Amino acid sequence: MTELSLFEKTSSYDGVYMTLMVNRIQMLYFAIIMPVFLIYPYMIWMIIIVGGLSQVSIFMLSKWFTSKYASKGYEGFVDLFGERMVRLLSFIGIGFILLKVTVITLGYVEVVQHFIFPAVNTNWMILFILLICWYVASLGMNSTIRFIVIAFLFTAPMLLLLLKFPFQPFATIHDLFPLIPYEWTMKSWKSVLFIWSALSGPEYLVLLAPWFNTREKILKYMTIGNTFTVFEYLFIFIASLFFFGSHYLGENKLPVVEMIRYLNFPVFERIDIIFISVYLFHFVFAISIFLLLFYGAIRITLKKSKVQTTRLGFALCCSTIILCLMILNEMLWKKATNQNILLELAIWAGALTYLFVPLFLFLSLKRKVRD
Repeated sequence: MTELSLFEKTSSYDGVYMTLMVNRIQMLYFAIIMPVFLIYPYMIWMIIIVGGLSQVSIFMLSKWFTSKYASKGYEGFVDLFGERMVRLLSFIGIGFILLKVTVITLGYVEVVQHFIFPAVNTNWMILFILLICWYVASLGMNSTIRFIVIAFLFTAPMLLLLLKFPFQPFATIHDLFPLIPYEWTMKSWKSVLFIWSALSGPEYLVLLAPWFNTREKILKYMTIGNTFTVFEYLFIFIASLFFFGSHYLGENKLPVVEMIRYLNFPVFERIDIIFISVYLFHFVFAISIFLLLFYGAIRITLKKSKVQTTRLGFALCCSTIILCLMILNEMLWKKATNQNILLELAIWAGALTYLFVPLFLFLSLKRKVRD
């Protein structure tokens, strides 16, 4: 079996990379469908409030990066929790990572089919995207982390496309009212849960701690990333309210892309095609990171963490994910009812991991210090 150095640390990255990673990993598929789940203007305040609560999780995660265990990677987790607990947590993490990859991949594929290739079988799109991610991930964690620069530079400026909507003739300040809810329903709580889940993702970055060298300032860089994400969500939601109004916002499954589809420029007629195509860089980065984490979690679960990574092992891992995604696509995602179940699971999973992973690490570090 040919050896493959996937997790070899050949260089260290400064905090700017952490800022970009926090921001982009919080702006995946949920950013595209977010306005549908919020709808009402008073959710503007909820984005700000939940964004502030997200900063609490960011603070707890930063404590891990500044601890003596972070630079040790796997060995640091073993020192803190013990080998059996780490293997158990890795086994549980496999399911969460697979669910995350499933939703962001199938969600993006659905967008591509709906707006660009309506006649193409989605399974071919899944295969195409996963093969690209397989290649990027096979270059190793170092190269995959560097890919965030490309992903950010290509996708973050696309936010500027939405600047046009607040100044359209049909946009009125009344679209942003009421800012105070007349009543608070269960649907409102579900919207808050969605926002919290949408901001999840940074909890997975604790597994990349050995690749970062500015741990003493890591909180500052993570805070910048989280703040920029909250600003993006606010801007997207406000632009959606100006374009659709709260009465019609819930009628569109993919409102962000529908808005961009409305735009026309002298040189480019279908801006939405460019938008969707450019966002492939974003999704390739995120999925590639999750492929490496998935492979690492399997190795830890099977007690193979100290064995050299191989091309065959990584190929089997990626092939398993491709097969799982195709099965889930046929059995669940293509059916609207089952797709909602999968989305619901992803929302709850993201909310739970973003709440309990930082809290669990923070309390474990405190307990270790007292002992």
